[in-house]
Amino acid sequence: MSRSADFDPPRPAVQAAVRRALAEDLGGFGDVTSIAIIDPGVAASARFVARADGVVAGTACATEVVHQVDPAVSVEWSTADGETVAAGVALGRITGDLRAILVIERTALNFLCSLSGVATLTRRFVEAVAGTEAKIRDTRKTLPGLRALQKAAVRAGGGVNHRESLSDAVLVKDNHLAHVALREAVERARARWPGRIVEVECDTLEQVAEAKTAGPDLVLLDNMAPADVMEATALLGGVCPVEVSGGVTLTTARPYAEAGADYLAVGALTHSAPALDLGLDLAAGCGSGPGPGSGESA
Repeated sequence: MSRSADFDPPRPAVQAAVRRALAEDLGGFGDVTSIAIIDPGVAASARFVARADGVVAGTACATEVVHQVDPAVSVEWSTADGETVAAGVALGRITGDLRAILVIERTALNFLCSLSGVATLTRRFVEAVAGTEAKIRDTRKTLPGLRALQKAAVRAGGGVNHRESLSDAVLVKDNHLAHVALREAVERARARWPGRIVEVECDTLEQVAEAKTAGPDLVLLDNMAPADVMEATALLGGVCPVEVSGGVTLTTARPYAEAGADYLAVGALTHSAPALDLGLDLAAGCGSGPGPGSGESA
C-alpha cells in the first residue's frame, strides 16, 4: 500500500522538524557504534511493528527521516495515517544500508510513536461522543516546534483543529476581559480584524447572556459542569456554536456532548497523549552483503 497524504502536516514543517531531530541525535560524529561494528555496504530490511493497538500517524515524518539520512533506503507503508493497527502487525518496511537503517530507527520511531499516540487518544475521544453532533478539537497546548505535526495527528484520529496560531482567529479570554468589557472586546475585534472568527470565553451564565447580545461567532464555555453547559446552550438558543473546555475527559466527554456542545476542546490530545508502542524489527538473516545505500554517509 502506498501511504496516504490526507493527514500530512505541511512539508516544510516536516522537513524542519526532522532536520532538528537528526541533528540532535547524530551529534558531532554520527552513530559511532554502527560505524565501529557494522561494515560499510551491508544490506538489511526491517519492519515497523505495532506492539499495541492504535491509530497510525506520522508516516510523513518517518519517511522524511529516511530520505534525509539516506535517499537510497526505500520505505513502504502498509498502513496509512488515520488507519488502525493491531498489536503484532507491521505498518511499514524499510530496505537498504544497515548503518543508515540503524540511524533512522530511533528518530523515525520517536515521530511515529508520539504522533500515533496523539491520533490514538483523539480516536478514543471521537468514539466517546459517537452518535452526537459534537466534534473533538485540539488546542494550542502543543509541544514547541511540533504544532503542525501534532495537529495533523489529531486529524488522523478523527478530530478537528482549532486555530493554528494566534494570527488565525480572535479568542477573547478571561485575561482579556479583565481589562475590557465583553461587548467592547467583540466590537474592537470585529473592527480591527473583519472576516476573522471571533470567539469569546465565558466562565459564568451571566457572561453567556452578555455574549449572546455581543454576537461572537463562537462561545467557549470554560470549566462548566455539563448541567451548566445545557443551560448555557439553551440560553444562547442556537445563535452561535458552543465550545466546551476545561475538565473534558474520556469520562465527561459524552455528557458534555449530550448537553449540546458543538466542540469539545481537549488539551490532553497534544500535551498528555501516551506514545503508541511501536518498534523496528530487523529481518532474520539481514546484513549478509552489500546493497543499496552503501557507504559511509550515515
